[in-house]
Amino acid sequence: MKILLTAPYHEEGQKELENALGDVINRPWKDHGRAFNPSELISLLRETQADALITEHDEVTKEVIEAFPDLQFIGVCRGTPSNVCLETAALYNIPVFHTPARNAQAVAELFLATVIDMLRFVFEGSAWLKGGGWGAGAHTSYLQFKGNEMAGKTIGMVGFGAVGQRIAEMVENFPCKISFYDPYLKEFDPKYTKATIEEVFRTSDIVSIHLPVTPDTIGMINKDLISLMKKDAIFVNTARASVVVREDLCFALENNLIRGAILDVFDHEPPDATDNRIINLPNVLATPHIAGATDEVEDHHVEILNRKIMNWFATEKAKLTNF
Repeated sequence: MKILLTAPYHEEGQKELENALGDVINRPWKDHGRAFNPSELISLLRETQADALITEHDEVTKEVIEAFPDLQFIGVCRGTPSNVCLETAALYNIPVFHTPARNAQAVAELFLATVIDMLRFVFEGSAWLKGGGWGAGAHTSYLQFKGNEMAGKTIGMVGFGAVGQRIAEMVENFPCKISFYDPYLKEFDPKYTKATIEEVFRTSDIVSIHLPVTPDTIGMINKDLISLMKKDAIFVNTARASVVVREDLCFALENNLIRGAILDVFDHEPPDATDNRIINLPNVLATPHIAGATDEVEDHHVEILNRKIMNWFATEKAKLTNF
């Protein structure tokens, strides 16, 4: 088997694939400068005569899959395989593997860092200090930037998958109370409280969004829900921008209906005028879609994907042996 590898993959992971399955042809998209578009990917698959593909951001469209209907598998080094036409892959019985939770630790750590920064006015205090604001008054900063502790806060998760649960594990001993809305989660630790989405918005000091993009979730977070939030509550979105009606969030922030927002994702990247209007509000802490951007995330996705691929081939081999 020949495996075309366009995702970042460390040497140990590549060797594991080679020892188990065959040749690995490494053509990382980073060397290309951007993700491969469909025509480029078709040319690359044809040139390498690959039997399988491991990708990260490349556009694996209907046309790509139809050009190579005999691919043995498609591996996607992402939390969701949103860059792959899953319907076409299913039509040709091509298994698609992805790497949920690869960035759970990274996102959870940035959640902690940014929430604490906002609660404690870290960036405001730093800017004040660098700007020479510390005058003769010894207690000026102590009074001006007196913030709040995370301990004792209720954190409400909208979506309680790998990222939400990792955050919960990290903050429960602050201690923080955890409630969540997730209609698909049937089994969970009873120390966390399952609630309606309205209850999460109404009772939480920090509301954190962890939703995938689906027809049901686009625009799901709107003024009806945001208006339920406490006036001193913080809204956090490190998931996907399209699940939030940004005009409704902007209205709440501009009118100080909530304390503030921490945003890592935007409707347009790079931001358009409306996104920048939100980003530049004084009660917004914005980061440029970096919640999952750590070197370690790439190590995690190699481990997760290799395990899934090996397990699948072992299962298929067992089926053939027992046939």
